[in-house]
Amino acid sequence: MTDARRRVAAFDFDGTLSRKDSLGPFLELVCGRGLLYRAMLMRAPVLAGVAVGIGDRDAEKERLVGRLLAGRSATSVRDSGSQYARSLIEGEALRPEMLERVAWHRAEGHEIVIVSASLDVYLEPLAPLLGVDHVLCTQLGIGADGRLDGRLEGGNVRGPEKVRRVRDWLAGDAAELWAYGDSAGDRELLADADHPHKVGRRARR
Repeated sequence: MTDARRRVAAFDFDGTLSRKDSLGPFLELVCGRGLLYRAMLMRAPVLAGVAVGIGDRDAEKERLVGRLLAGRSATSVRDSGSQYARSLIEGEALRPEMLERVAWHRAEGHEIVIVSASLDVYLEPLAPLLGVDHVLCTQLGIGADGRLDGRLEGGNVRGPEKVRRVRDWLAGDAAELWAYGDSAGDRELLADADHPHKVGRRARR
């Protein structure tokens, strides 16, 4: 009997495919170091609390991104995202052992998806460069005037939201799921997978 399930490999991005956080360097590219640091300094006490699990991480991220990007041309920010995606490929930002895992899944004929709280403006142009089929990630809201409105469209893709996004994308199809993640924000996705892989310093098959 043929197994008709879809074979899917879901990868977190920050700390899993990439070596470290990708949002901060992107915001610095778009806004400049001074503006980024001033925005973070204004919220330093709250950000410190979020770092140790106190406060609403998702809401604070939306406030920071909104403060820095609201009102900017969506086209201009997307252009910066494409530039940033190329820099991630050309530099040493990505983990070679995890790129090997992507290549292994590709060779097996599996569908490959990034499921990440990182932003669409750089993950979407990055995906085809990595051989990734789909991206389920945090999206920047765009107003009717073509400018960013400061919202995270549909919320931050973290924790239970990762599972919801994957299930919505599968649209009821049965699937055998491999999942890769490194942090507490990936816990639910790993728990939902047939083959969970908690990524540490080195990833194993």
